[in-house]
Amino acid sequence: MTLEAVLAYLHILAILTLVVFISSETALCRVQWMSAAVIERLVRIDTIYAIALALVFASGFARSWWGMKGAAWYWSHSLLHLKLTMFIIVVLMSIVPARRYRRWRRALHVSGALPAAQEVRNTYKWLMAQAHLIGLIPLAAVFLARGFG
Repeated sequence: MTLEAVLAYLHILAILTLVVFISSETALCRVQWMSAAVIERLVRIDTIYAIALALVFASGFARSWWGMKGAAWYWSHSLLHLKLTMFIIVVLMSIVPARRYRRWRRALHVSGALPAAQEVRNTYKWLMAQAHLIGLIPLAAVFLARGFG
């Protein structure tokens, strides 16, 4: 029972970290706030976000294997597969902003140029799509926890 509690705590902590850092990226990625300092901060925040994604996956995987319900229970449910699919989509979607931030930083260091306003707006849309999809994953989780599916 202690292991289950620790695994649940680690998973929730990783999820909260993920939400905080996607929210931070979304808040900073605005045309009106774009500056050299913001670009550097976005790269750092995105790195922490990527680590949080890995921790969410690792802690969720650990819960499925070493938690009280066991791997057979979790992996036989379609809702786990739905959660995992949504999570993988979020991970894949996170590649676009991450690459843009690093490209923006390179351009900033080479020429001092800030990104075009349209590219910043487009990146903001990618971030918002990720944030909204992240918000749907717990819906599948609560149904899964209650044995639906």
